[in-house]
Amino acid sequence: MSSVELARTVVATLLAQGVRHAVLAPGSRNAPLALALATAEQAGQLSLHVRLDERSAGFIALGLARATGGVVVVVTTSGTAVGNLLPAVMEAHHAGVRLLVLTADRPSSMINSGANQTTRQDRLLSSHALDCVRVAAQSGGVEDWRHQLRRAVLLASGLRSRRPGPVQVNLEFEAPLVGPELLEPVAPAPALETAAGSPAQPVELAPGPRTVVIAGDARREVGNRAVAFAEQAGVPLLAEPSSNARRGPNAIAAYRLLLSELADDIERVVVFGHPTLSRSVSALLARQDTKLIMVADGADWIDPGHAAASVVDAVSTPGPGPADWLERWQQADRKATADLDRALAAAEPGGSDGEPAGALSPRLAARTLWSALASAPGGEGLVMLGSSNPVRDAELAPIMESGPEVHANRGLAGIDGTISTGLGLALGSGRPVTVVVGDLTYLHDVSALGIGDLERRPDLRVVVLDDHGGSIFHGLEQGAEAYAQHFERVFATPQRVDLAAVASGFGARVVQADTADELAAALATAPRGIEVVIVKVDRSGRRR
Repeated sequence: MSSVELARTVVATLLAQGVRHAVLAPGSRNAPLALALATAEQAGQLSLHVRLDERSAGFIALGLARATGGVVVVVTTSGTAVGNLLPAVMEAHHAGVRLLVLTADRPSSMINSGANQTTRQDRLLSSHALDCVRVAAQSGGVEDWRHQLRRAVLLASGLRSRRPGPVQVNLEFEAPLVGPELLEPVAPAPALETAAGSPAQPVELAPGPRTVVIAGDARREVGNRAVAFAEQAGVPLLAEPSSNARRGPNAIAAYRLLLSELADDIERVVVFGHPTLSRSVSALLARQDTKLIMVADGADWIDPGHAAASVVDAVSTPGPGPADWLERWQQADRKATADLDRALAAAEPGGSDGEPAGALSPRLAARTLWSALASAPGGEGLVMLGSSNPVRDAELAPIMESGPEVHANRGLAGIDGTISTGLGLALGSGRPVTVVVGDLTYLHDVSALGIGDLERRPDLRVVVLDDHGGSIFHGLEQGAEAYAQHFERVFATPQRVDLAAVASGFGARVVQADTADELAAALATAPRGIEVVIVKVDRSGRRR
């Protein structure tokens, strides 16, 4: 058997199992896969996305999988290329994203020989990949290879296990790596017929106890279920921005602040998605004196405080609970929101807290941004929020009746690959995407804007809230005055990179927005092509 035949079998099997997107980082050892995938795209069988580096490629594949809901392939060559996928694979593992990682390798006989680009790459992702399937051109045949690939796709999909996530397929290719057959389209292999197991019936919850619904990071369909249950039960809905549930009459805008005064009266908590943002929510989820119900549509569930009383597929209730419980939260929310409005007015340049002119306050910038996104024409766009302050500031924005679909990498809440994930969302959905990041998150992944001349350029707008450093640390313990002498250097890490010049160097259109009105105007129309909006934000009052 040959490397050429193995590559053609891989692509034929992927097509048969419904894979329609592949992201490729070019190299030498993965040459047979590169040619086979390019030929498949030329034949209209799938979409191929080529990227310069593996780290960005991994997160683009992650975004594609989020947008499409299907298994997406990312292909690398051997050696350090595989290691560069680790951040995206870690996020996919903890967020349950369907990623199939095809890593090209040299024959196993070359391991421990000192041969170039040879390492134990089948072990590199092992603790974060659901499995590593090893396939070798010099071992087995078409039926053997097909079986391993089918199993890998099915495992990544979670269709049978109800636990989707990344799976690695380590492909050992030996010379010759190319041949004319790779320029001929493959016929899809026979598909493996599978069916998902039926989830259990909803568990009916009595309407009596004082209940809140917490909605953490989740797909839109999960967010919809959280909204529907909260309204059916007549209880407060405490929804994070990326829960896709932060809307409707039951949603409480300032819940993060209100928990300090109302948490003790909560008797039952129903959790959808993956809550990660608030320490007050984490404290609530760790209490032993409330009944904690986790709603999970997979084999895994969230229980950071080890206090869950039950794990269920779905919930329902025969009717609403006491009306005064919801009204109490709504009244407190109106007061807290009014207090926030007054604080925002005082924080504007020239306001009572003395912030310098020429820079927006973080809260005003976030409120302006969120208001513009929620009222975007047609609501057709998607939003990708950076995992530092952008998602937290959005958590205190007003509740909107409707708004865009919101995503965030909250599996591990890292700032890696945020722009790349947004690119994947845009490529997979075919819709415009707005990515909201701080300046450090932007610098982490700005190279993702280096899109090849022959690649499709989606409609992507990157809004950079430039507060000259890592302002999230102001609100943590290390932001206290006692540590001020070292804070800027080892936490805030301010930099003097010309953010606009960097974006222009990558061919992006750059807009500078210095006021709330300018920011609103920059967001008034959907992005066309690649655009970067830079907003100066003052962080001097962030801790206060």
